Amino acid sequence: MRALLFALGLALPGAASAQDTDLELVLLADASGSIDSREYDLQREGYAAAIVDPEVLEAIANTAYGSIAVTYVEWAANQVVVAEWTRIADREDAELFAARVLAPPRRAIGRNAIGSALLEGLALMEENDIDGWRRVIDFSGDSVNSYSGPPIAAARERVLAAGVTINGLPILRPGDPGRAMGGLEALFAQRIAGGPNSFVVTAESRASFAEAIKRKLILEISGEVPPRSVAAAR
Repeated sequence: MRALLFALGLALPGAASAQDTDLELVLLADASGSIDSREYDLQREGYAAAIVDPEVLEAIANTAYGSIAVTYVEWAANQVVVAEWTRIADREDAELFAARVLAPPRRAIGRNAIGSALLEGLALMEENDIDGWRRVIDFSGDSVNSYSGPPIAAARERVLAAGVTINGLPILRPGDPGRAMGGLEALFAQRIAGGPNSFVVTAESRASFAEAIKRKLILEISGEVPPRSVAAAR
C-alpha cells in the first residue's frame, strides 16, 4: 500500500504534500488544579513511554504513510503547548518527541475549561501545515465539569463538525466516588468522545495507567476500535 502511495506521489506533482501523514493527533492532558503531582507525572511519563514503545512504533510503521504527526498540550483554565507538532516515523523521532514532553515545567493552571481545551485542539489542527488522512483529539481528564469558556456541548459539536474524532481517557482515583469506575467513563462516552470510531479507554488503577495510554495510542494510530466503546486496562 505504501509503495503504491509513494508511486502516486512521484506521478502527481504536489500529491505527497497534499496528504502527507496518516494521522494528526492532539494529546490534550489534564493539568488542572484537581490533578495532583503524581497524576500529572503519570500522564507525561505515560505518553513519553508509550510513544517510544515498540508496539506503538510498529503501529506507526504500518500506517499508509508510515508516519503520524502529534502534539502534546496541557489544559486547565488555559492551554499550554508542551511539545509542538512533531512528525514521527521512527524511534529517533519518537525519542525527540518524548524528551519534549518531559522537559518543560507545569504551566497550565486553574480550574477546568474543557470547551476551550477542545477548541484549542481543533485550532492546532486547522492552523498547522500538515494534512493527515485522519484527525484525532486524545482527551484525558478527571471530570466533565467545566467552569469557564464555551460549553462542552457547543465546543464538541464544532470539533466533530470539522471531521475530528475525540477519544477519552478518564483519570480515575481509587476510593474517590467522583471518579469511580463506571460513572466517569460513562460521562466521558456521553459528553466528550465522539466522531468516527471514537472510544473511551480507562485504567482501573494507577499501575495500569501507562498501559491504558499505550493501548489508546495503538488504537488511534491503527484506526481500530476496542470491542466496546468503553474499554478498561487492568
